[in-house]
Amino acid sequence: MTAFYRISAALFYSLVYISISWADGIPVDKVYHPYVLANERELEWRFISRQNDDGNVLAQRLAYGHAVSQYLTFEGYIVGERDDTGDFGLQAYEIEARWMLTEQGELWADWGLLFELEKQHKKDRYEFTSGLLFEKEFTYTSLTINALLVYEWGKDIQNEFETEFRLKYRYRYLASLQPSIEIYTGEDFVGVGPGFMGVHRYHGQKQLKWELAFIAGLNGDSKDHTLRFALEYEF
Repeated sequence: MTAFYRISAALFYSLVYISISWADGIPVDKVYHPYVLANERELEWRFISRQNDDGNVLAQRLAYGHAVSQYLTFEGYIVGERDDTGDFGLQAYEIEARWMLTEQGELWADWGLLFELEKQHKKDRYEFTSGLLFEKEFTYTSLTINALLVYEWGKDIQNEFETEFRLKYRYRYLASLQPSIEIYTGEDFVGVGPGFMGVHRYHGQKQLKWELAFIAGLNGDSKDHTLRFALEYEF
């Protein structure tokens, strides 16, 4: 498939987002890069803690991923979350696919697509996410943008579309230390804050990535902040 047809699909997603209102969820999570490495496998752990006037939400994700080609990778997740009584348990299952539309440096920017299906544990509640991934390098900095469309359905929820927007502007100071600014938006929510990431490379394509960010909500609540941390081992 040529770059023209891959980008045409990406532009279609951009047109869809124009007509959709912003999401009412809390979209502070991983900012996805559009890249896929052939034969790549990975183990991933994510931790998110959000504190606001309603209390504390704590969630963790464990995942295993495998690239099936130089353009396409799949990843499966189990999601744990602390409930209203303070108990931590299994909350959802997810399957995710990332499709790299362009080779890195092939066009003026790098593009990809994200697809994700989530099923709530022991509940008739589903969520399907699709989105456009964008990254552009400017000398020693990189701009990464995720524009995501979410559809929720099930017996105990209202069927609805939502959207999420995530942005990371990163300074590639060192491979092991790359500071950034991250922005997240949704309906009644805007969050911004500092982030850091780093990569430690081993033999071959083995490497360990880490990310840390502190996002402050700017939506008017007296207290609304989120801490996110992630470890990803690629081999």
